[in-house]
Formats: sequence, structure tokens, C-alpha cells
Amino acid sequence: MRRLDRAGAIQFIDAADDATVCPLDRGQLLARFHAREDGQILSGAAAFAAMWRAIPLLRPLGLLARNRLLLAVLERLYVQFLRVRPGLQRVIARRSGA
Repeated sequence: MRRLDRAGAIQFIDAADDATVCPLDRGQLLARFHAREDGQILSGAAAFAAMWRAIPLLRPLGLLARNRLLLAVLERLYVQFLRVRPGLQRVIARRSGA
């Protein structure tokens, strides 16, 4: 996403870094993706949609995700991804030799 954000519209913050000041509980921030849009903290699929809206190439997807039905489907997919994420991380770590 950083490469797609050529205009620097998104400020990426590493919540795992102890020096980072967190607006929410650090565990909550690390468990799900979060974003702030118009002063509101969003989580999960809504946070991804906000990030997409900030990137011109992905803005149409972000605008489509304002539809409640579509956002609900994206949120379900995101929750399913979170269930398999630890396994994916282990596979990637093994393949990269970490």
C-alpha cells in the first residue's frame, strides 16, 4: 500500500513499536487493521476501505465499500482471513528462512 500511496496521503504507524503512542489498546490495534478517517477510528474492512479511498488507484473500491451490504461482505471475508493469518505468517516465515 505504501508504494501505491504516491501522494503520501496515508500516515502509516507501527503499533508494534513501543515508542508509538497508541490511541487504543495496543493489543486491539495489533489484532485488527485500523485507520483514522475524518477523525474517526475505523477497524477491519472499514479501515481498509478508508485506506483505499485515500489512494487514487483504489478510490473506486473504497467508494463502493461505503455500501453497507458490500462492507458487511468484506468484513466477513476479513474475519475469515484473520483466522488463517497466523498459519500464513508461519508459512511465509519458513519460506523466507526467518
